[in-house]
Amino acid sequence: MLCPDRDAKSPRSGRRSTGRVTLQDVARAAGVSPITVSRALRGERAVAPELVARARAAAESLGYVPDPAARALASQRSSHVAVLIPLLTNTLFVDLLEAVQSTLRTGGYQTLIGVTHYDPHEEEQLLREQLAHRPAGLIVTGFERSEGARTLIQTSGVPCVHMMEIRRAPGVYCVGFSQQAAGQALTEHLLARGARRIAYAAAQLDARVMQRAEGYRRALQNAGCYDPALEFLWPEPSSLALGAQMFAHIMVEATPDAIFFCNDDLAQGALMAAPRLGISVPTDVAVAGFNDLPASEQLVPSLTSVHTPRREIGQTAAQMLLQLMRGEPIESECIELAWKVVQRESA
Repeated sequence: MLCPDRDAKSPRSGRRSTGRVTLQDVARAAGVSPITVSRALRGERAVAPELVARARAAAESLGYVPDPAARALASQRSSHVAVLIPLLTNTLFVDLLEAVQSTLRTGGYQTLIGVTHYDPHEEEQLLREQLAHRPAGLIVTGFERSEGARTLIQTSGVPCVHMMEIRRAPGVYCVGFSQQAAGQALTEHLLARGARRIAYAAAQLDARVMQRAEGYRRALQNAGCYDPALEFLWPEPSSLALGAQMFAHIMVEATPDAIFFCNDDLAQGALMAAPRLGISVPTDVAVAGFNDLPASEQLVPSLTSVHTPRREIGQTAAQMLLQLMRGEPIESECIELAWKVVQRESA
């Protein structure tokens, strides 16, 4: 027996042979044009709120899922942004990434995440792979990279924003803060608390860690008590365990009255190791970290640290990139955000 024809006005009647709901289906159900639906679902401001609501309601009721490949082909624009960060195991970069991703999603873009593991060759390969997909934009961490990676960014024609560091140069878009100034301020805080033999304990030794070291040196040189023997620069990946190991080593080798750890991971490890070693913090030695991770306030003693605006950096960098991708004017190519020394019990 022959089945009767479906109603020609049914949203399902215009579907592709695959059964996938199309943009035309949504437009028919919403009573608007396909281009209006497309603009509404992309979040473009030119579409009236009432039409946006109708388009989104129709898309939701039909279970419509946009085809990013078709959209990019039709508009000659990608809906993806490539984001390169050093690690996903570090709370600092997780906070950054969450802020970037939520801001880009609001603007109608998806993120392609690449993890470089602080390896310039791995970063260069990731850039080659992701730029081959012609992303609409690019967000990278810092400025230290291989010459090949730098050339790829410069010649790609893809808008790029740098996070976490600042560099004032024409055509360079960045959001961050002065790592050197923050490192100097924390060292000056330790000096103000009476410390003179201040050790600097660092791991990973990426560019930002070494910029903090520059600030540390400047503060001690200004105070007339800089001693290069109090710098402990270990190239191993940062961790709580390494922090405990460095703390034990430094207390034997240098007998400092304060230790500036380059990040909170190391400093937290030191605070956990201190009771096992019979060392009282801050009575025997003051301990300070950097980045003010969530657990630092809960430790005993609570950890003095530099609070860095990582979520604000991610959000602002993504907003800047959205402006660049839309061709909107940028008020400032370099945005420097505020940080602060948070004094707690450890120093």
